[in-house]
Amino acid sequence: MLTKKRILFIANEMSPYLELTEFSETVNRLAIKANEGGFEVRCIMPRFGVINERRHRLHEVVRLSGINVSVDNDDFPLQIKVASLPNARLQVYFLDNEDLFKRKQIFHDDDEKWFDDNGLRTVFFCKGALETVKKFGWPPDIIHCSGWMTGLIPLYQKTAYKKEPVFAHSKVIYTLGNNSFKEKLSPNFLKLANISPNIKDKDLEPFKELNNTALMRGGATYADAVTFGAEKVDKKLVEEFGKVKGKKVLTYNAESDLTDYLQLYSDLAK
Repeated sequence: MLTKKRILFIANEMSPYLELTEFSETVNRLAIKANEGGFEVRCIMPRFGVINERRHRLHEVVRLSGINVSVDNDDFPLQIKVASLPNARLQVYFLDNEDLFKRKQIFHDDDEKWFDDNGLRTVFFCKGALETVKKFGWPPDIIHCSGWMTGLIPLYQKTAYKKEPVFAHSKVIYTLGNNSFKEKLSPNFLKLANISPNIKDKDLEPFKELNNTALMRGGATYADAVTFGAEKVDKKLVEEFGKVKGKKVLTYNAESDLTDYLQLYSDLAK
């Protein structure tokens, strides 16, 4: 009997929990379609304070408790909650921390001021997602990252977590989408993002502009495959990643029934 290939979706947003862009619905549909198409699927996203725990029936996963995520010599307790995706037999895991995600806003305060710690929150989420998978002991064949907040994961998987057995055979897909913020991350972001001696300064070069485009550039640079999840992606990213030698690229198709994604998953997981 053939074992099912495993797909891990890591996303900023996913319908019905958080809908910031059109791709939140696509992540939902992709997870369900992959699950129905014979893949074993799990999803990870941040537990922003705007997500209603009671309505979506989130509950804490006690067996995954006790993880601390270290960023720049500070330890942040990681709380992991889970819910079942409506109308599908698959689990969505939510990463939470009292200081970083409990607030009732997402990236801006009530006066539309950008949170100074969005860079720290990004590093915490990316590292926390990979630590959670280690705790699962669930080796994914495919890691599909979407949203600027997941931009560090392809780099981390190929450097800081390169020798982790759980990621030994993982292929990473990064989806480029619309720019959704105009601000910059804090000047210390690259320092915070350097979570391992295996990461060199030059590895963080794609992220150096500290803006929305840079986060997605970094994700696409280190991914094994790139997909375009929106019609209007930053022109620089289209030029850089529209065709890349040695990297599978899936262009945007508004009429797609997502079978092209399933084919990509199958091709990469061979």
